Amino acid sequence: MARPRVLVVAGTHGNEINAPWLLDQWQRNPALIACADVTPVPVIGNPAARAQGRRYLDRDLNRSFTLELLARADDPAMASCESSRLDREIVRAHELVSRFGPEGPEGCVVALDLHSTTAAMGSSLVVYGRRPADLALAAAVQQRLGLPVYLHEADQDQQGFLVERWPCGLVIEIGPVPQMLLQATIVEHTRLTLEACLAVMADARRQQLVCPPALIVHRHLGSLDPPRDPEGRPDACVHPARQGQDWQPLLSGDPLFLKADGSVIPYEGPDGRVPVFINEAAYGEKGIALSITEREVWPVEGAVPEALQMLLADD
Repeated sequence: MARPRVLVVAGTHGNEINAPWLLDQWQRNPALIACADVTPVPVIGNPAARAQGRRYLDRDLNRSFTLELLARADDPAMASCESSRLDREIVRAHELVSRFGPEGPEGCVVALDLHSTTAAMGSSLVVYGRRPADLALAAAVQQRLGLPVYLHEADQDQQGFLVERWPCGLVIEIGPVPQMLLQATIVEHTRLTLEACLAVMADARRQQLVCPPALIVHRHLGSLDPPRDPEGRPDACVHPARQGQDWQPLLSGDPLFLKADGSVIPYEGPDGRVPVFINEAAYGEKGIALSITEREVWPVEGAVPEALQMLLADD
């Protein structure tokens, strides 16, 4: 029986260089990453942006996988019209789905998207929405490694993520590390988390998946940006007391932003909300200084692990 194929993407953002470097080493030395019972398919997400050391060329690739944008790339009239040239990331998103999507010639059933962040997130997992197979994979990896899980959903301003186009998908975020800096600890944490994901899928294929009784998630509620001047430039910085405090609960009145004159803008929301991606360098253009989450504990019922086992089972 053919083993299930797992798409392992690095370099979705071209200036995140640690995971692509790991994939380069892995392709030269297949024994570098332990893997059994599934077939990993390593791919550089945005090789053109990687070659230029840029996050993207025309638009964020990891916001280019909406059905609307993919349909635009699939339209022959649109593709042949010089005056309406498609953004290069839309074309690349279409290429990835057409080739490696579940119906493609090199179809994969799971996508793992490897990222790094400038924020002090440590090693963490990101899921988009509540698909049972996604939650099973996140829960089993959380049980193995104790990683926090960020559930990003219901944000109309942030859509079109890569992993949503595969039947199961998970994002691995490792930080903090500056953009374009290769750092051994980031590479190693990426490798360990990837190996844990592959091991969980191997267990699921053998119908031996063990999930915890509950999954701890930090559910996305919204994002905050500092005040801006009339030209749209930031009028305050993330407060030093908040910088680097990802995953640490907020209390009403805690310092949030600091202005040049020394005045403090406090947090005014409910106690216990948890900030993530604090001062992530790439999010300034998106008007995000940090995102706010709420910690929740969800029971992991039988249908959740069963979904991942059925997805990876032999035909």
